[in-house]
Amino acid sequence: MLRLTLAQMRRSAGRLAAAGFAIVIGTAFVALTLLAATAVRQTSTATLAAQYAQSDLVVASSDAPLTPAALDAVRAVPGVAAADGQATSWQQFTHGSRTVMTPVLPATDDPALLPLAVEDGELPTSDHEVALPVDVADRLGVTVGDTVDLVRTVVLTDAADDETQFALDTPYTVTGTTTDPHGAFRSSNGAGVLSLPGFRSTAADANEVAGVSAAQWRAMSAAEQRAQVAAGAPVDLTFEALLLSTDGPVDDTLRAAVLDAVRAGDTTAAADVVTPQEYATSITSAITGGEDMVFTVFGLVFAAIALLVAGLVIANTFQVLVAQRTRTLALLRCVGADKRTLRGSVLLEGLLLGLIASTAGVALGALLAQVALVGGDALDLGVPLPSTISVTAPVVLLPLAVGTVVTVLAALAPARAATRVAPLEALRPSDAPTVADPAGRARLVVSLLFVVGGLALLGVGVFGSGQMSSLDVGVLIAVAGGALSFVGVVVGAVFWLPKVVALAGRLVGLSGPTARLAAANTLRNPRRTAATSTALVIGVTLVATMSTGAASARATLNAELDDRYFADAILSTDSWTDPASAEAVPAEAIDAVRRVDGVSTLVAVPATTVAVDDGRTMTVRGITRSDALAVGRTDALADGLEPGTLALSAAWWSESYTDGQQVTLTGPTGEQTLTVRLTALRGSRASEALVVPETLAGLDAHAEATQVWARLDEGADAASVAPRIEDALADTGGTVSLDGAAVERAQFERVIDTMLAVVVGLLAAAVIIALIGVANTLSLSVIERRKESATLRAIGLSRGRLRGMLAIEGVLIALVGAVCGVVLGLLYGWAGAEAILGQMAHAVLTVPWRDVTLALAIALVAGLVASVVPGRTAARTSPVAALATE
Repeated sequence: MLRLTLAQMRRSAGRLAAAGFAIVIGTAFVALTLLAATAVRQTSTATLAAQYAQSDLVVASSDAPLTPAALDAVRAVPGVAAADGQATSWQQFTHGSRTVMTPVLPATDDPALLPLAVEDGELPTSDHEVALPVDVADRLGVTVGDTVDLVRTVVLTDAADDETQFALDTPYTVTGTTTDPHGAFRSSNGAGVLSLPGFRSTAADANEVAGVSAAQWRAMSAAEQRAQVAAGAPVDLTFEALLLSTDGPVDDTLRAAVLDAVRAGDTTAAADVVTPQEYATSITSAITGGEDMVFTVFGLVFAAIALLVAGLVIANTFQVLVAQRTRTLALLRCVGADKRTLRGSVLLEGLLLGLIASTAGVALGALLAQVALVGGDALDLGVPLPSTISVTAPVVLLPLAVGTVVTVLAALAPARAATRVAPLEALRPSDAPTVADPAGRARLVVSLLFVVGGLALLGVGVFGSGQMSSLDVGVLIAVAGGALSFVGVVVGAVFWLPKVVALAGRLVGLSGPTARLAAANTLRNPRRTAATSTALVIGVTLVATMSTGAASARATLNAELDDRYFADAILSTDSWTDPASAEAVPAEAIDAVRRVDGVSTLVAVPATTVAVDDGRTMTVRGITRSDALAVGRTDALADGLEPGTLALSAAWWSESYTDGQQVTLTGPTGEQTLTVRLTALRGSRASEALVVPETLAGLDAHAEATQVWARLDEGADAASVAPRIEDALADTGGTVSLDGAAVERAQFERVIDTMLAVVVGLLAAAVIIALIGVANTLSLSVIERRKESATLRAIGLSRGRLRGMLAIEGVLIALVGAVCGVVLGLLYGWAGAEAILGQMAHAVLTVPWRDVTLALAIALVAGLVASVVPGRTAARTSPVAALATE
């Protein structure tokens, strides 16, 4: 039987190739996911380990920072060649009009214990010296030998607990530039190095000055406090970890000696002594909390979808192969082969195909992973990527087992069909299953139960989430209901998909006899047509669901931002302080933003803080009605802007003031009695009052424009304009903050677009496999209909029309699957958007027309492409040769 099975596989090699390729893609997906997960874990651990440079041991405390006393004690341990403390501090450096924030590390006695490399110059050795990252030096426009200012915000607290703050500028000489060769600080584009004395005097809070009690500090005058801080009074310095290099190998004795020294030097320390790799691994696990498996599970879910679609293609292929071999199988039955032998032959064929295709898939996945690592290394991504893939037993065995099992399971139904009839009955072509069959009735019942039950759960999740204690519960119920109902739709596809194809066929058949023949051919084997279209339905439905959900999320976000912000972008110097004490937005910042492509209108808005006659304080901003209409995202911004009026948002102030009420405001330089006008303005910024500039001048003659409101061009892409505004502000001193609708839209759209690109990219494998199924079905149909095609040729059908008939057939199958997938995807995408967004906001359900059109266009083109090879095969054989008896 083995020889017979191998002989049959050789005869059907071409027909099995497409089915095998589907398994190759699916198993390659699984292998690639596992290899990628391993590489991600290795990269994360290596990145953390890189922070500990070339140290042999790391001393880390789990509950309190380590003190210089502990460091001194460790340095005295026999076997410790060198030890340094590690601490990270974010500092602000300025040069001219440019300001950059960057992390800095204290200089080490042993350069091997510093996780940075010197690009130019040298590391700092004395106070008021710094080595800057190459990127920071470029942005500041400085080189070795230049001077930069380290700017610290110092808080002063007097005896009355009143706090004041001032910026202390300390000049530092740039001694060198640093690079981050192992990606230890890739999130911040590197780190700088300060000399230890300089590092010790960089406290953000002057109350941290060592040797000065709180009482002594408060007893000082402000001038004395400033003088002590300006003199660089040292602060208590602690370390995040201690890095050690040793004279010899690391053993348990040395670890114990180091631990004893730490505890002796710092009795409060609860330290661990580990290798950098061990420490990085533990930190990685603590950070992820076991969520590093999410990436693997995420990838395997999509691999499972691809394998499910591949299973449908394989089952379809084996059904056709068994039908084609009925005469051979019947003869085998006649000469004594029993049902078990025939079933075993088909399953053995599936087993061999699965093993061969899965092995090829594992090899392909490994090749793609290695290519990705090489490409990532060539692109210099700034992370320590492994040089080669890590091939482990699970990486090989899991895809191999999954691919083989899926193939064997897909061959079960065809194997059972091969043994279901008597030897004489097997000599006749078998009819396609009908709903009247017991198995058909059972499938119909199961399908209906799944669809009805799933839709019920989906409805509970979507419409009942508002009454549930947790949003997650409603979303999980909706996801479970959607998945259950979709399974029911797929299981019952054999009943409804042929009817949809028939309806579409009747419409297509109106164009002529060739189209009517193509439509009739798609219905000759309803199960095969259903299986082929179902494979495409699965992929397109999932893609359309994600696209619809993303489009609805964007529309909902835009609607929310319209309510939250009245301007596209808000440049501000008073985000964290009183407008009366804030500086005006610099003119160079306004000019820089005005030059940004995509910005249409800029309006400077002065502000002050006033006292209301009812005891409240209020921020008041001045803007003309015409400027408000020009810059506002809503006309409500201009409501109530008239001389003698105070425009207040009804959403914020309706409980405190009534429309038409008279209030008296007292500002820094004057007093005004105004009439309240309650407006429809909404959002987080709408809590502030608006007046015309003349009224503001009567309250504060020296009011500064602490905010500038910007409007983008109509149709401008916020995701691209907002970063350009941020870049423009970064080059003008860095003192202006930026928020607004465009900024938030850019942030959210980047997240949405990234997630959508990843998901659609992963689901594309399922769509590709499904399209392979369309081509496979057409190829097998051509083989089955050789005599029919020859007859059509004999009665006058040209080769072009024969190829056209197969093209219409392929397009019909592909388009029906795509249209059904799009419809289902829209419904599931809307339901998901309502479940996730409905409780937080009014969900705006949107049709992603671009993605829908693209999906249908791809299906149309794929149907045409899939028909090329079968059409050429059908047209190549002459009528006489095709009518010959095999």
